[in-house]
Amino acid sequence: MGSGEFVHYPLSFVRRIFLRVLAVGDIVGNPGYTMVKDFLGEIRKNLGIDFCIANGENAAEGKGITRSIAHGLFDSGVDVITMGNHVWSKKDIFKLFEDEEPILRPINYPLDTPGRGCIIVDIKDKKVAVINAMGRVYMDNIDCPFRVIENELKIIRKITNIIIVDFHAEATSEKMAMGWFLDGKVSAVFGTHTHVQTADERILPKGTAYITDIGMTGPYESILGVRKDIIVQRFIHHMPQKFEIEEGNAQFNGIVFEIDEITGKALSIHRIHLK
Repeated sequence: MGSGEFVHYPLSFVRRIFLRVLAVGDIVGNPGYTMVKDFLGEIRKNLGIDFCIANGENAAEGKGITRSIAHGLFDSGVDVITMGNHVWSKKDIFKLFEDEEPILRPINYPLDTPGRGCIIVDIKDKKVAVINAMGRVYMDNIDCPFRVIENELKIIRKITNIIIVDFHAEATSEKMAMGWFLDGKVSAVFGTHTHVQTADERILPKGTAYITDIGMTGPYESILGVRKDIIVQRFIHHMPQKFEIEEGNAQFNGIVFEIDEITGKALSIHRIHLK
């Protein structure tokens, strides 16, 4: 795959009973989709991944997801697809929700919104819950993600204590606030949406793995996945431009984290950046 290295884990974890989870950063357009199709199987095998989550809200030409792309991601080794503010950009999403595919939309949309914001799946004889939520700062003014998640946890924690949250948000402060709010209540909180991988991964004091943004899987020499010239011209001329996905070299961004199967607490978190 070129530059980049696989993660090496401390030997102290070898005897622990844990789930190893991979979260794939926002898949952008065909370059990101191709990276997942070509390399996810190898990555899962080499890193011993038990469960894979991928954010797919930009997978179809930068906005939304289609049935063929969703099924291609599942065939490649993605177990659950999370979405975000572009969830409604392709009409296929309604059929995917109707068929109860393992695809989530932000849980803090109004109650009668199609789809679901939480799923519980069986992995290694354990139940794992995934929650998808969306921030409100510089985003849609939907329901409060803090209160909605808190209410959902009252139900989930009766079933499992292994809980993973994809918080799709713009503001760093809102993402960090969610991490601290959920510390000790969930296994991991990772941010998506801003497409730039942050270097603040850590285990919070009460056992929750946290990172502000896991980055983007898509065009490497781009501006957040979009053609550089288009974005530069928008800043210079302030004129509307149609976004087009950059081609060329691609990158694979995400995180790998380990969760204690008994306590549901995080044991480790490591970034992945491959290109």
